[in-house]
Amino acid sequence: MTTFPDTPTLALARDLIARASVTPEDAGCLELIAARLAPLGFELERIDTGGVSNLWARRGSARPVLCFAGHTDVVPTGPLDAWHSPPFEPTIRDGLLYGRGAADMKTSLAAFVTAIEAFVAAHPDHAGSIALLLTSDEEGVATHGTVKVVEALAARGERLDWCVVGEPTSVNTLGDMIKNGRRGSLSGTLRVRGVQGHVAYPHLARNPVHQLAPALAELAAVQWDQGNEFFPPTTWQVSNIRAGTGATNIIPGECEVLFNFRFASVSTAESLQARTHEILDRHGLDYELDWNLSGKPFITGRGRLVAAVSAAIRASCGVEAELSTTGGTSDGRFIADICDEVVECGPVNATIHKVNECVALDAIEPLSSIYRRTLEGLLLNPPN
Repeated sequence: MTTFPDTPTLALARDLIARASVTPEDAGCLELIAARLAPLGFELERIDTGGVSNLWARRGSARPVLCFAGHTDVVPTGPLDAWHSPPFEPTIRDGLLYGRGAADMKTSLAAFVTAIEAFVAAHPDHAGSIALLLTSDEEGVATHGTVKVVEALAARGERLDWCVVGEPTSVNTLGDMIKNGRRGSLSGTLRVRGVQGHVAYPHLARNPVHQLAPALAELAAVQWDQGNEFFPPTTWQVSNIRAGTGATNIIPGECEVLFNFRFASVSTAESLQARTHEILDRHGLDYELDWNLSGKPFITGRGRLVAAVSAAIRASCGVEAELSTTGGTSDGRFIADICDEVVECGPVNATIHKVNECVALDAIEPLSSIYRRTLEGLLLNPPN
């Protein structure tokens, strides 16, 4: 077995990866992190709900507040025989650290901790406050994790000034991309009712697939908005459609369609719902439509946080970061309710959720440097 180099962030990342914290299990990761934070003067609060482990940790009581946010849970491993080494035995091979969660996102969690340790050691009397918001329910349904911590903080009037989420955002090399927002996600379950009958007697039936088809074509062709500087235009996609009994001689009595909007901040869930209903109503359909809003869009402009993280990447990696809002949802959508500036910054995401997930060894300590320099840029020169 390859010997692990004695670097602080790598050592902690290894310890975290070795814990099989498949959603919603935490497997002791929060206790490990809390043990590192307590000697630094952090107040530690567990906000566990619904079988999910959540930690809110804060050092200081003053504003501004810089929060690091992330998750200890990982997705399932997939077939074990497809892994070149056991997924929960962190292994170094060919300049890479392998293990489930290496990129998403236990290396980021380790980098949070070592960055804070280095910053507090150098600046014990820093301005403002440092916080961590960690959950074991990001990769799952995300109903008892970050959203519950945010609700608890909001209920007692606590707000954050800046938040860095450690999601793996880099594409080719560490720091080449920052997520400064995410699109919203709005799903619909549409059921169009017809009248079942024999295909040889269509005049005695009403085919819901035939009735729905023109409306689907119109929905697919709509330009919902133009997007903006940070967001591409809103998209609408059918993800599933089914009807009938499987027989070839029966006109179905109902057609069900599952669809999803990924929408820019220039649209709202309410406006998209209203336009969808208008189209369906105009086509005279007999239908039911159930909606599920799993995430609102959020955006952080070119302010203090984007500038500080970009400068930290430049100094640590010699890279100019691109701002992007691509990809799926993240817990940033919840944090944005109590924080005006939220960005995501983390390792290269090429292997996340795959077998043989890994992170480059030479990116691990620089990631800690990015987070430490972000602390310096914001809390050593706080706004007036």
